Amino acid sequence: MATHDADEDIRNRDILIYLNGDLVHRDDAKVSVYDSGFMLGDGMWEGMRLYDGCWAFFDDHMDRFFDSCKAVSLDVGLDRDGIAAALAKTAAANGMQTDVHCRLMLTRGVKVKPFQHPKLSQSGPTLVIIMEHSKPVDRLQSAGITLATVPQVRGLPMSQDAKFNSHSKLNCVIACLQAEQAGADEGLMLDPHGFVNTTNACNFFIVRKGAVWTSTGDYCMNGVTRQKVIDLCRANDIPVFEKNYSLYEAYGADEAFLTGTFGAQTPVASIDGKPIGTGDRPVMARIQALYKDLIAQDIQRQSGM
Repeated sequence: MATHDADEDIRNRDILIYLNGDLVHRDDAKVSVYDSGFMLGDGMWEGMRLYDGCWAFFDDHMDRFFDSCKAVSLDVGLDRDGIAAALAKTAAANGMQTDVHCRLMLTRGVKVKPFQHPKLSQSGPTLVIIMEHSKPVDRLQSAGITLATVPQVRGLPMSQDAKFNSHSKLNCVIACLQAEQAGADEGLMLDPHGFVNTTNACNFFIVRKGAVWTSTGDYCMNGVTRQKVIDLCRANDIPVFEKNYSLYEAYGADEAFLTGTFGAQTPVASIDGKPIGTGDRPVMARIQALYKDLIAQDIQRQSGM
């Protein structure tokens, strides 16, 4: 299993994909081999979920997307309203209203020569929006995810800042492979100092004696769902700490769970073959209920109801 497991939906076989303003069948959605995203992983992306016609926490996702693009001098080519319009156009073309996952991708565009320098991308950015009918499988909530600690780490900010949701995901792919080869669902990645950090695909939390712990956030993707969980804990008298902690504390946790836009909160059953807690997850269950309410409030706000 993996945190992005979803049952097959045959409607996804004929989805239309947004490609630089056009809507094309998935079989015909292609980019140039000279595209900087294909050639170098030079681009940024966002994952979002559609609920009742609204993108949950849209402003938070756009904050991260536009900040990331600015940090690497990547011209989006559209403002936030333009991105919203492109998303609305794609959803409408596919008849999508809820239980939809979107991957919004932007690259620096097509290069005139197959080399690294950004100035070789001269035709403007490539914007792609993939939307699929998709929701997490129910069995993830009962069985939980298995993790294996992997040697691959998230790097220091001056190598490649892990806060970037970039197309350059090779380090995470390597971590995923290492976990798979160890017989686990996902890889638990440490930070450069050996403290527990994140998984190859999601942010990681543990619960000890009623308190929620997560990493400092210095060496991991600062996920939108991660921040919402932290904010919900603070607003509802659940002790929460962003701190350095080792595998020793993780192995001895009462609960552990992952956060991400697709799966929201996904329980962790074991780490390195060691079962986490007794299988009861009261703190995570409370956070899940609070998070569902928060989504409903955000959708209601966006709908003007």
